Amino acid sequence: MKTVRPADGLVVQESVSLEAGVWTLSEGIRFGAPRVRLDGSQATLVCADENVVALSVDDAEGCSIEGVRILGGKHGVRARRCKDLIIRKCDISGTAEERANTIFLDIWRRAEEAYGSAVLLIECEGAEVEGNLLQHQQNGILSYHCRDLRVLSNQCNYNSGFGIHLYGTCDSLFEANSCDYCCRFEPREGGLHFGHMGADAAGFLAVHGSSRNRFIRNTARLGGDGFFLAGMTPDGDHLGCDDNLFEENDGSLSPNVAFEATFCRGNVFRRNFADRCNFGFWCGFSSDFLIEENRMVHNRQAGIAVENGVNFIVRQNTFQACGHGVLLWTKPWRGAGQANATAAGWLIEANRFLRNGVGIRIAANQDHGIRPLQAEESSSIAPHSHRILRNDIQDNRIGIELVGTKHNFVRENILNANVEANLRISDADENDIANNLGARGAYL
Repeated sequence: MKTVRPADGLVVQESVSLEAGVWTLSEGIRFGAPRVRLDGSQATLVCADENVVALSVDDAEGCSIEGVRILGGKHGVRARRCKDLIIRKCDISGTAEERANTIFLDIWRRAEEAYGSAVLLIECEGAEVEGNLLQHQQNGILSYHCRDLRVLSNQCNYNSGFGIHLYGTCDSLFEANSCDYCCRFEPREGGLHFGHMGADAAGFLAVHGSSRNRFIRNTARLGGDGFFLAGMTPDGDHLGCDDNLFEENDGSLSPNVAFEATFCRGNVFRRNFADRCNFGFWCGFSSDFLIEENRMVHNRQAGIAVENGVNFIVRQNTFQACGHGVLLWTKPWRGAGQANATAAGWLIEANRFLRNGVGIRIAANQDHGIRPLQAEESSSIAPHSHRILRNDIQDNRIGIELVGTKHNFVRENILNANVEANLRISDADENDIANNLGARGAYL
């Protein structure tokens, strides 16, 4: 393969190897033909100007970038309208970054205004991004309107924005990536320690209808959020991030939420870790989720917290030492739509609740599930039609608490040694409560 010396404005028309050395660029290198391979394993490209894109690939098929090291610039690699692009074993760091401790991030920023990143993919199909080091900058991978990506075994840690970002990106696989310590702080009036830890930074961010993706065995620990899916735009448009699969991921140790998915439908969360956050899962105004076989331990407020959620299945999870295990409530909001006018239709089955403040709390007209709303803010639509079946609920402060709910079925649960009450009900109506096993085998 031909060896070429990196130079400003170089256009690569055939497969090449970059000459060994450290090369400073004030203009980037472009791909000028399809099916071109660039081997940069002996070269380091340095871009001192924050507006420079080190490597650009536009409207090409079958190109590959392997082994190159890039320092600085706006984006390390930018690819637009490419098919079957490969980016493998590159080391990209120090790209453009908003100054620390300044802003709350804009998660809706469009491609033409994208923050700096190691890798920026726009309208790409079939790209494979594998085994790269994409750390110590604002963003690891930004993807806009892409399909069929394979993003595998990348290190996107220590970024101050997003480890991996999806904007209208669908039908893709994200497996075995590490996106830890993706966090920032936004200061606010009041002094050095007043502000928002996280400021919408996240290990994984998905917005603008990013759907039917698979997230398998990734880590997003100690981020502003671990995994963050937002299904409603600031203008009130519903663009749900729907029908995604999250399996065997770890979003623990966030100051906010391990797995946040709001205004979304049909997502599956199975065998994930969501420990030691403020909330393990926050899924407001979402519907038809399956949350199964996950672990939620030592979350300050709740393992699962959902306002106006409908038709969730919560099955065979472990909730231990959380403020609440499952916390459901109704909060009227004119943008919710009739389908999410209240919390309804949940199946909470075969879970283990141990040493939480409250095992399960379902309540009408609440702020964050724990503070009653004023009368003028309240809704007449009560939470209803929940099934709480065959759970093991022991050693909590309160086992099950129902406030202003109706038509719930509470059956065949073990309710034992909950300190204040095994079952507490107030202002509730027409609930079916039977065959729950209490202390010493007594039925409640």
